Amino acid sequence: MAKTSSDSKTASTRAKPPAKASVDGKTIRAPLTQNPHAIRDTREKVLEVAIGREVRAFRKKLGITVADLAVATDISLGMLSKIENGITSPSLTTLQALSRALGVPVTAFFRRFEEERSAVFVKAGEGLDVERRGTRAGHQYNLLGHIGSNTSGVVVEPYLITLTEDSDVFPTFQHEGMEFLYMLEGEVVYRHGSNLYPMKPGDSLFFDADAPHGPEQLTQLPMRYLSIICYPQNSAG
Repeated sequence: MAKTSSDSKTASTRAKPPAKASVDGKTIRAPLTQNPHAIRDTREKVLEVAIGREVRAFRKKLGITVADLAVATDISLGMLSKIENGITSPSLTTLQALSRALGVPVTAFFRRFEEERSAVFVKAGEGLDVERRGTRAGHQYNLLGHIGSNTSGVVVEPYLITLTEDSDVFPTFQHEGMEFLYMLEGEVVYRHGSNLYPMKPGDSLFFDADAPHGPEQLTQLPMRYLSIICYPQNSAG
């Protein structure tokens, strides 16, 4: 029997399966929880959300509940919930009551909204040569950008690492955070913990950097790869 238009519509609107990825030869399904194309609709909505996040952050810093804050400000639980979730725009009188109860100036609620978002542009060959702990002769670390304090709470350090014929034995690293490697040139056997990964141009490795890691065998030199390290802002890296 031929499908009706409603049947076709139902079939076309069924939920799509999550994205697939291959790890260690196994196919896994990894649904993406963030929509990178989503944007905030209006400037007013951004302000509401920013104020709500600050109110919640200051309240949690004091270790008090929404009910405690409601008593201290004489603002209803429902209204406080709407404010913290960015659903409503609080009046100046409400902001004053919140500032007194939380012990912060009214301007503190606008901090994140007014904060400038940074970007770093580095032209080819103009990265900063740095020496990392454990760096040895023949190992060139080129920092491709750095943003310190930011709204994400995460520090990211992108490096272009070059190993030449002059490189000696590569040191083992171990530090807080996550690290992502992407091979550009040459070949290496890379160790992470007790596992070894033969890497060629186009290969990548993503791992918990708290385990000992580093090149185990320099198979083909010169070798270049991207190393992107991420760790919490309150960490020393």
